[in-house]
Order: sequence, then C-alpha cells, then structure tokens
Amino acid sequence: LRAARRAEADALQGEQAMGEALGCGGQVSDEHLAAIEQELRPMFRTLPKTSGGRIEKRSLRYLVHRYFSRQSSLHIRGFEPNRPTNASGWGDKDILSQRVPAFVESVLQSKHKLSLGFDLRDAAVMVATLKQLIFDSESAVLEEVYETQLRPTDQSLTQEDLGQVLETYMVLWMMGGDEEGVDSLLEDRKLLEDTLPQWQAVVDFVKGEVRALEFKRRQAPLAALTDASSRPGHNAMNSQYSFEDAHRVVGSITSSFASFWESECSSMKQALVAMDTHHTGRVPLAKFYGSSLETEWRFSESEAYLRELGALDETSSLQGRQVILSNYIQASSNCIVSAPRYSVCCVNECEAHMADIEDAIGAPLAQPSELLSVVGNLSSSSIDDGASPKLEGSLTQQLQQIADANGGQVPLHGRLFAQWLHNALPRDCPFPHKVGTASTQSPHQYGEGHLASDAEKEQHASLANATDIPATVDKEELQWMSQWSPEEELMADYTSSGLRAPWNVSSRRLIWLGFALLVAAALYQAKGLSRKGYEPGLLPVQARRILS
Repeated sequence: LRAARRAEADALQGEQAMGEALGCGGQVSDEHLAAIEQELRPMFRTLPKTSGGRIEKRSLRYLVHRYFSRQSSLHIRGFEPNRPTNASGWGDKDILSQRVPAFVESVLQSKHKLSLGFDLRDAAVMVATLKQLIFDSESAVLEEVYETQLRPTDQSLTQEDLGQVLETYMVLWMMGGDEEGVDSLLEDRKLLEDTLPQWQAVVDFVKGEVRALEFKRRQAPLAALTDASSRPGHNAMNSQYSFEDAHRVVGSITSSFASFWESECSSMKQALVAMDTHHTGRVPLAKFYGSSLETEWRFSESEAYLRELGALDETSSLQGRQVILSNYIQASSNCIVSAPRYSVCCVNECEAHMADIEDAIGAPLAQPSELLSVVGNLSSSSIDDGASPKLEGSLTQQLQQIADANGGQVPLHGRLFAQWLHNALPRDCPFPHKVGTASTQSPHQYGEGHLASDAEKEQHASLANATDIPATVDKEELQWMSQWSPEEELMADYTSSGLRAPWNVSSRRLIWLGFALLVAAALYQAKGLSRKGYEPGLLPVQARRILS
C-alpha cells in the first residue's frame, strides 16, 4: 500500500519539481541556481566539451552523481557511474521511480537536443530538480506517518508530538522498503534499540534539527520568513509546528545526516585500517571475519554479497581473498539509509582528492608529470602521519602507460586514472570496477544470503595464520596491484580529443597480443616471480586474465 501511494504521487511530483526548478513555480531562485553552478563549475570545467562548449548526457549524469556525493553523500538511484547507459536513455528503469526521469529528460531535451548537449545552467537545473524530487518524496513518507498516528496534516503539533512524528519518520526512512521490519521496530522499542545500536544518538540528532529551526525563528525571524522556515503571523515564542515545519526538518535531516553519521563510518574505517598491515587498502577475508567473531559487530556480509558489491579482491595468489577497504566503506551494505530514490552513504573521501586535482589541472586531460606533482602533494589521514602518497616506481610507470595509450595525456574522467588513484590512495579511493560488474543492491534487496553465518566466519577465520604475511614484508614485494586491468572506460565523451579505448584495435592485433601475453605468462610462472616480488605492469596482469 505504501509503495503504491508513492508510485501514484511520483508523476505529479515530477511535473511540479521540474516546473519549480525551471522557475515556473517560482520556488527555485536564480540565486539558488547560481550557488549550484558555483559548486559544479570546477568539475564542469574539467569535462570534455563539444565544439559549443557543452557536455553530453553521460557527462551530465556523472556530474550530477558527483555533486550529490560530494555535497551530502547521497547516491541517486540510476545515476551511479557503474550503471550502463546508452545514447537514448539514462540506463536503468528505476531512476527516481521510472516515470519521473522520463519527464525530467524530456523537458531538458526539448530545450537542447542531444546534438547540442548541456551547459552549466542545464546541469544546475537538473540538480535543483532532483533536490526538489527528493524533498517531495519526503513529504509522501511524512504524510504516511501523520496518517498512521491519526494526525491531520492541517493541524499544528506540540514539540512532544513533533518528536513522536519524527522518530517514526526516521524508522521508515532508515529501513527503506522493509515494511515488515518497520512495523516490528515500531511495535518493540527494545528491538529498535538493538537493531539500530546508535538509535539514541539518532534521536538526539533529530532533536538538534528541531532546535536549529527554533533558534533560527527566534534569532533571525526575517531570514526565517525568507526561506520559509517560518510563516507570517507565527509567534516565535510559541512552539507549535505545522506539517510544513516538519517537512522542512526532514529535508534538513536528509542533507546533513551523512555528516552526523560520519563518526560511525570513521570508526569502521579505523578498524579496517588496523588490519591493513601492508598499506594496500585491503584486509584478508580471514581477518575480516575473525574481527567480526571477536569484537566487531559490523563485518558480517557474506562472501557472495561482498563479491556482488565489488568489495572483494580475489586476484592475489599470495594474499588470497581480500576485502577492498574503500569499496567496502562505500558499499550499499554500509549506506545507513536506503530510500526508494536514493541512498545516504559514508563520505567518499576520494572526492576531496579529486576536487584538489580538478582545481589544479582545470582541463579534461593532463600530462603525467602534472598529475604526479599534484597527487604527490596531496595529504591523507589514511597515510601514516598524514603524509603524501609515495608515487615512485610502479605507480609512476603505470601513469605513463595510461598516457601512452591516450596520445601522451591522461584522461581525468576515465577508469584507468581512477584505478591509478586507487592504487596511490587505496584507503581513500575505491577501486573502479568495469561498468555493470558491481551491484548497488541493499541488504534488503539482496535477500537472506547477505549475512555470513558464524560457521562460515569461523571457517574463514581459521585460515588467518595461513594467509597472514609478516608486516615487515615490503608492499612492493607483494602482488599489491594484482587487480589492475588495462580496460579503459571513459566517464565522459572524449571523442573531440581524439581518444579511443586502448583495446579498440584490429582483431589481428588482438590475436597477436593474446599470443604474446600467453608466452609472457608462461615465462612469468616458470621463473616463480610471484614469490620474489614483481613490478606490477600491465603485461602480467592481462596474462593472468587470459589464462583464467
């Protein structure tokens, strides 16, 4: 019933949201669009453009995804870079619940045909539209709460009543589509606190958002009227709250919840970093499950689910199966909210690094020397003493190989550079899987098999000693870049730059390349280089891929 009501409201909300974003409804001001443009501009500047200075649809989707990820750690469904796309659609039918994106797309395309592309204002309009759609969707959930508690939406609430409404809203919001689970939690307070261990902190956070609204009304009444935090005739000293007040509070919760939850994400990351003794951004699966059995309640995803999420590295013959730290942190299983239209996830720390790189480069392509200089001066709390990454040796060679495959320059918005950045900052930047190979399914969507049993954990944990390599072994002696693959996937259309994917060669060349790689692989194995350490160039990795 809840799902049906939300679906019914989507079409109307879509039309209203686009109208408001385009200015027809008068609720999205030029100042607001200008502020969005200011945030988008550094990223927009580094995307490849058409001759008219515009970007194409794939770049627009990528830009919008990164905006929401950077601003509020929201992952809009269907805008994820790992979703396949084509020339005529966004790629997946569930983008903001099917009918809404078709409307959004049709309005934008009625103004700018695909051949023309999209300018910075179009991108800002798309962002504003999605913000409005998200805000409208929250209204539908809030109406459910009012109806469940038999509260008319046209009557004001006391502060105590508002607290009850918001607590129920948070359960609905955080549990996503699990309606049976929502009902169970609402009926059993102890079960709620056991299921969501930080529930009291969540309640305190919500109370803080209400206090922030009250403070603004009392300390800045004119500003509160301007942004609709208050309404004409309202007595700021009288703590009464309308439905619109409650709606504004939940909108604030959506945009700031990731910042509140970041302490939990940081705690989880610290626990993983402590097990990453070789600084490769990977934790042996045996250690991962061993920690879960001993002290850590969070590390319980099944091996199959980790694989589905793209958080499992199975390419190292020395290390065995390993959990990829940054991919695990960003995985859907760790998104605290999984709503029908978006997820609220842990902060992607790589976005801050990309922002620094984009500010410094300011173009779609860069020379290897430029990137080595910029990335070499980045600092990361994930590196001991907040130091900069060490790029000498293998990483310098790999970056040059990427440039050699692309006419001497490195595309900033491609899979190979993202892969290189992952290896340079493995605890901050996720490994970029090829499009369509990693899932964004939440635990509820994945089903019963998302958790590992204690028996499965114990079986893996028993192998800890067998797979453990002394911390004194240098990273360069390990197969630390064994997951590297040479397939390029450009997040934006670099055709105007004359680039094409490095595998886009004739079939005859591919046959001879395959033969050469097989010979190289045979020699590689015969010499036993994997036990003596190796420089992880593209050749051995591709050879292993062909043999497997």
